[in-house]
Amino acid sequence: MTAQPAPLLVTRPGAGIVVAALHRPHRMNALTEQTFRALTGLCADLRADTSARVLVLTGTGPDFCSGYDLDEAGRIAALPPAELLALLERQSAAVTGLRDIPQPVLAAVDGVAIGAGLSLALAADLRVLTTRARLRASFVTMGLSGGDMGASWLLPRLTGLGFASEMMLTGRFVTADEALRQGLANTVTEPADLHPTALDLARQIAAHSPVATLLTKRVLQANADAPSLAVALEREAPLQTVAARSPRIAQAVADFRSARPAACAPDPATPAPATPTEI
Repeated sequence: MTAQPAPLLVTRPGAGIVVAALHRPHRMNALTEQTFRALTGLCADLRADTSARVLVLTGTGPDFCSGYDLDEAGRIAALPPAELLALLERQSAAVTGLRDIPQPVLAAVDGVAIGAGLSLALAADLRVLTTRARLRASFVTMGLSGGDMGASWLLPRLTGLGFASEMMLTGRFVTADEALRQGLANTVTEPADLHPTALDLARQIAAHSPVATLLTKRVLQANADAPSLAVALEREAPLQTVAARSPRIAQAVADFRSARPAACAPDPATPAPATPTEI
């Protein structure tokens, strides 16, 4: 029997940059249990990898992700409730993994991002879309609740409740330009420029102190739901105290005083670009 290709292709195209590509192009990168396990495993590895500064999540071929593989839908629908709940929790672990890793996550989206694929893009910190990208919260069109893989929590925080309600209740496609207007995309580029644009943004992030980026990601997530400015300030102070202990602070201050851009010294622990690995 021919071995099935790994569902996730991981490369390191530059210092501190990890690229993970959903790798089922013959199925528009549709998600399976194997994919979810690979994503969860990658996130566990990245939590312990101090050389990794940023993760770029993308898809192989012309699409990001068409959602959950419908070939598995019938089997899932037949599961007893307890087994189905356990399966959904394993899928959710991929979303929480992307949110919880210390590295900022950038989703580079070409083609479609549908259903669970949209949820993966929403879990990223930044999203770069191509002009042909189309996003769809398709759950309601299949008779399912739109509350799947965190979409009901993630989407309103990016677009506001009104537009999130429209997306989730109509199940319509959203174009890249509309996504940019509504806050779903940080930038839109031509398909040929997707990966250069994403990698340039990743390099900008990777150039900074890993402690600074970790704490920035953490405080942004925490304070997005802060009930007041006072609470937000209270959460910021301890993290800034930790960041202020970084040895890069003294160099940054010296550079500022001399009117030179702050230069972040390369991390000697950062490995050279490696050959692709499969998970």
